Amino acid sequence: MGATDLRPPAVAEGSGRNTGIVNDITLIVTDLDGTLWHTENEVHPRTVAALRSLERAGVPLLVATGRRMTSTRAPLARIGLAPAAIVLNGALGLDLASGERFHCSPFADGDATRILEGFVRVGLEPCVYVDHPDVEVYLGARPSTHPEHRARLRPTAGVADLHRVCAEVPVLGFGIIGIPHGHLTPAASRLERDAEVHLDRSLDHPGMASLTVAPRRQSKWDGVLAYCRSRGVDPGGVVAIGDGPNDIELLSNAAVSLVPEPAHPAALKCADRVIASPLDGGWAEVLDLIG
Repeated sequence: MGATDLRPPAVAEGSGRNTGIVNDITLIVTDLDGTLWHTENEVHPRTVAALRSLERAGVPLLVATGRRMTSTRAPLARIGLAPAAIVLNGALGLDLASGERFHCSPFADGDATRILEGFVRVGLEPCVYVDHPDVEVYLGARPSTHPEHRARLRPTAGVADLHRVCAEVPVLGFGIIGIPHGHLTPAASRLERDAEVHLDRSLDHPGMASLTVAPRRQSKWDGVLAYCRSRGVDPGGVVAIGDGPNDIELLSNAAVSLVPEPAHPAALKCADRVIASPLDGGWAEVLDLIG
């Protein structure tokens, strides 16, 4: 990677599978919520300083998140960042500064309609994230997502018949944010056979849960591989940082995986090293890997 040679030590603090040494770090890949920050308005000064240090060292940074493009770009811009990003759990990869895409993987024909029907049958109306030049997400007449989430979506949202959207527009994912866990479990159970389903706590709405649904066998790691191909980066030198069930493939495939202390148990099982909470600026511990 040029003049900067980054050599991490052997890692054995976590419960993960990696006890070897990565000769060269080629890429840092990070989740956002619960990892880089606790919430987007609580980015610890240590984390911001670490990001600046990596930038000065010329270490490439790739964001990998379940968020959509706008909700990824805006909070990062507030701390002066516009890196490449994988959004919607691996569905879309783009440079946040230029908008140039390096990856796009929507639902196959007919699959989006089947997923929508699964939501409808349990009385839920999801947000439908799409690949469209003017609209990021479509809402129906009675969205089940939290009212505050609907308000945040509004500037980039369209309102339409969701069955028509699924039939006519490439669909990247579905989501419902910030409602009781029990309201989402029937949909998660129904859809898990046909899609990648992630049901987890909602950091923006304490005590509530969020459900995201992506194409079957799709993960953030798909976007990482697409990024590496597009940039000529060796995926064997990836350091990944994440905290949730939607980070499992990313953490499992990375050369070294870092997981913050309050992470989901499934993510902690993948950790080569457990780092401090984002509330304490634990993300800055990635600098320990720079020799």
